[in-house]
This record gives sequence, C-alpha cells and structure tokens, in this order.
Amino acid sequence: MRYDIDGTMLQTLLPLLAAAEDALARLDERVLRSPVGEGFAERSHFFDAAGALWVAGELVHVEDLVLHDAHMDSRAPSHELTIAHSVLRTRRRIWTGEPSWALGASGLATLTATTGEGEGLTQEAKSPAAAVEADDEGEDGDAPLAAEMAEIDAILARSQKLIDIHTGKAPSGEAAAISPAKRNDDPLGLLGDEEWDEEQRLAEWRGVLPLADSLPPVLGAVILFETWDRIEPLRRQHWLGGLLVESYLRARGKVASHLFSFYSGLKLVRHERRRARDRATRLQAFLEAMQLAAAAGLKEIDRLSLARTQMELRFRGRRSNSSLPELADFILSRPMVSAAMIARQLRITPRGALNLVNEIGIREITGRGRYRAWGII
Repeated sequence: MRYDIDGTMLQTLLPLLAAAEDALARLDERVLRSPVGEGFAERSHFFDAAGALWVAGELVHVEDLVLHDAHMDSRAPSHELTIAHSVLRTRRRIWTGEPSWALGASGLATLTATTGEGEGLTQEAKSPAAAVEADDEGEDGDAPLAAEMAEIDAILARSQKLIDIHTGKAPSGEAAAISPAKRNDDPLGLLGDEEWDEEQRLAEWRGVLPLADSLPPVLGAVILFETWDRIEPLRRQHWLGGLLVESYLRARGKVASHLFSFYSGLKLVRHERRRARDRATRLQAFLEAMQLAAAAGLKEIDRLSLARTQMELRFRGRRSNSSLPELADFILSRPMVSAAMIARQLRITPRGALNLVNEIGIREITGRGRYRAWGII
C-alpha cells in the first residue's frame, strides 16, 4: 500500500510530533523508575479498555469492568462490558508476549482468532485462547462458570460449522453430510461478506509497517493507526488497531516500561477531529491524543505515589508478616477493590479484609452500606 507524506504535512505535524515524543519519553522514564510502576501498568489495562469502548461510542464503567474481571459481577454483564473485557484480556496477552509479537503474522493470527466477541469461532480456532485466558488470574480450570462456558463454546462451534457450510468454507464431505444444498443468497450479509476480505486487508495494513519503521516511533505509530482506521481490516475487532499501535511503540522502544494507553488519550480528542476528512487533521488529532494520554499518565503516577506514601505511614513498624504491604500493592493495581476481592487476593476472610481496609485508611468510593468498594481517587 502506498502512503505519501509530503513536506507540507510534515511541517504541520512537527510541533505536535516533538511534544508527543517528549511526553512519551518522560512517561516511560517515570514509570520505569517509580515504585508504583507495576501498579500503574496494571491499572492502565482497565482504563484503556474502557477508553476503547468510549471511542467506539459505548459507555462501560471501569468499576463494572473490574468486578467482571474478578468474576464478581453485581448484575448480568452487558454486551459492551463483554467486549471491554476482551480488550482487557488482549492487552494483557500483548503485554506478556514479546514486544514485536503482536505485529507479526503469528501474533495477528492469534489475536484475531481468539479476542473476538465469541461469534463464529470454532473450537480449533479457539485453542490458542488458553494463553489469553491464562492471563486473567491463572485460575480458568477452577472458574465458577467453567462448565457453562464449555457448553457455550460447544454451541459456538456447532454454529460456526453451519455458517461455514452456508458460506462455502466447509469441506465438501462435511457439507454434504449436514446440508445437501449450498446456500448462496445472503441479502443482509449476516453470514459473511465476500467483498470484505479481512486477511487481504490485514496484509495491506502490514504493508505500511516498513514505512512506519523508517520514521520516528510516534509518527510511525499514528500512521499505522490512521491506516487501520481507514482500511478497517476487522469489522468486529476494530478496537485491536489501537492495541497494535501500543505494541508498536513498545517494539520500537519508545514506551518499554508498560503498554501505553492510547485510547485513554484518544477519547479526550473531539470526534470531529478524529474522523476528519483531511488526513493531516486526523494525524494531528492522534498525536495530540498521545500527548494527552502521557500527561494523564504522569498525573496518575503522582497520585499513586502520594497514595502509596500515605499507606506506608499506616503500616510502618508493623510485623514482617503483616498483610498490609500486600494489600497496598493490590490496591495500587486496581481502579477499585471490594472486600471479596481483597479476601480472595490475600487469602483471608471478608471480615479480616474489612479490618485491613480500616487500618490502611483508603477512601470508600461507593457511599453505601452494602456492596462497598474502595479506591484511589
């Protein structure tokens, strides 16, 4: 794919490019040296997942996402919450892999086959999902809904088999055994769009990688995202583009301390600029989003550092086997925590979790007698 950047466009982008490069470098160095860097990196997964849905026009509360990730939903999860959790698991999978893994052919094949919304995935295609699911908390085999999820997976596999038959993708023998006639009409495009070749579009997007590699990391990243936004390789996983951009910044060594939260800054940019017809305006909006995300990250580091200092004053001089330091690390790694989450993480009783929360002095954010939760505001 040809992607031209003339001198006039570069001159227009240079001020924002320099500001974004500087902001990302400051954030990376700060997270790398901060004692709350690990907690910040884990918290950013939640905020970026919620930001990805925000950019797509859907509202997902971070609190609901935290509870859903801990299998402690207070109500039935919505469709948008399920997608946000897919974004969360994908970010964790990308972070645990090699820096350039997600941008390679094998990485893209794994992510596009395992991080969808659960529609149209065969059991064979979902076999790599063990790596994604294992990143949640390493307890899939003991998940309370394991049997129900296995039954849902079997239903999805059977549905995919029927879809392959109707779209002509199933082996001839299997199609003849299940359905004697092949269905060619699909006026609503419900079973597939032959003109929307996702593999070809992904290959077209990957063709821009050599150009991006020849440019500064931040400029290359925004070009990759602008190309993804224009090509739209994946209709059901359009949010994957921002995650690949974050992985690209990590692979280039620009933000190596954590997975950058691009969507957290992109949601702060007006929709008219993000979706402008002029390419230069869109690139300027994406550069501004990176600068805003880095500035918000620096403020978050300051807030977490202050909270950690205040909590350390509470358990200074305690016995060596006290659970308060572990509780502090857990609080720093989540936007919010509940008594049940603390009890499971520290392997204590809910009453003991409440006692520890009272001792550490963290703020209660729900204001309710039941379903209480605490967090750093």
